[in-house]
Amino acid sequence: MVVRDWAPQPEILAHKSTGGYMSHCGWNSCIESITMGVPIAAFPMHSDQPTNAVLVTEILKVGLSVREPIESLEVVKASTIESVVKRLMDSKEGDEVRKRAEELAVVVRRATEEGGASRVELDSFIAHICRD
Repeated sequence: MVVRDWAPQPEILAHKSTGGYMSHCGWNSCIESITMGVPIAAFPMHSDQPTNAVLVTEILKVGLSVREPIESLEVVKASTIESVVKRLMDSKEGDEVRKRAEELAVVVRRATEEGGASRVELDSFIAHICRD
């Protein structure tokens, strides 16, 4: 576990030994994790995080939920976190989630490479706003 004021999150997620990521599901954290192909143990707190957690766990299926979005201020038990981490790292369900995360990462990286759909659209937008 890394506890710092500011951690180099993309570098950590890109490291080959990173097998999962417990995240509050802020948008940037989700994008970084998805891009690196790292499955998420979703622990949303507030704002956009609950919606992002649903996207990650129920729609994209590249993560597992540690808890439902805040409905109370109840403390999540260590045993609950342990259970989700074990499911993510050492189960058939976790294997499937990790596989989907890796597959989605390939799609995302292709889209952002030179000639990829996202890259083409971004370049077009930049050209449009920079024209004389």
